Amino acid sequence: MRHRLLRFCLRLVWAGWFSPTAFTSGTSSFSRRCSAFRLLGPSLAGLFVGWWGAASAFFANAVSFFALIVALISLPPRVKGSAEEEEQRRSGILEGFRYVRSHRTILSMIALIALTTIFVFPTISVMLPLYVRNILQLGPRELGWLMAVSGTGAFSGSLGLLTIARGARLKFMSGNVLAIALGVFLMSRSHSFLLTAFSMGILAIALSMNFGLANTIVQEHAPSELRGRVSAVFGLSFFGLMPIAGLVVTGFSDLVGMRTALAVASVIYGVAAFSVLSLAGRHVCDRPISPAPEPELTSVA
Repeated sequence: MRHRLLRFCLRLVWAGWFSPTAFTSGTSSFSRRCSAFRLLGPSLAGLFVGWWGAASAFFANAVSFFALIVALISLPPRVKGSAEEEEQRRSGILEGFRYVRSHRTILSMIALIALTTIFVFPTISVMLPLYVRNILQLGPRELGWLMAVSGTGAFSGSLGLLTIARGARLKFMSGNVLAIALGVFLMSRSHSFLLTAFSMGILAIALSMNFGLANTIVQEHAPSELRGRVSAVFGLSFFGLMPIAGLVVTGFSDLVGMRTALAVASVIYGVAAFSVLSLAGRHVCDRPISPAPEPELTSVA
């Protein structure tokens, strides 16, 4: 299953291999499968640790990367475009940065994900074990349940992604920003497992939908010859910032306390994210001006 997922995902994101109009369904399908693994992961990790110790979970994670290696090796050659497109593809990633800087809608979506990475993701990933132990005074079992709740919420959000009409994107994204800010703030005030689980469920749904919508909008607006490099810049707003954000937010938490850090993060995120969405405006609902032709995809079985 993971082999098929990786092949399908990589075929979608590589430049020129898919139609922008089909990207929403591809993003939703990818998100559902990732969320399914997030549901199974905490349970399997708990069993492995209980049977063979903590090191077994790390070994299992390392072995899982062989599936990615197989998927990369099995990728077929990219379909070549026109001579002009091939010439543009020879340029480096700086072309992607230049295009992003000149395109307000794409820049806004990347800024939205960057804000989410800095102020929200450390809350539900890096700081979560400490939050459960020090704030809720609970143990590993409850941590596993919270992770499962988060996975369930992300799965639900990916299902809801397909139901959002193009004209309603701005409203949904704004509502999701409000839900995310409220979820983090409730976590900063929570003293119970149930309130925290509710907050994390809402957080996961809203995060999954906004991440999927932002990714779809970026792919739709990027020209086919630059889509790979624009996707790389978009990816940097999450994978590139996550290690730094984890250090900054946890360091701030050590200075002022975890509850205060969460409350401050929720307020800053809410104000900044709404400002970014207002900058993008209704352009997030625009249709692609010149969609790439639909590629002929072979079976990924």
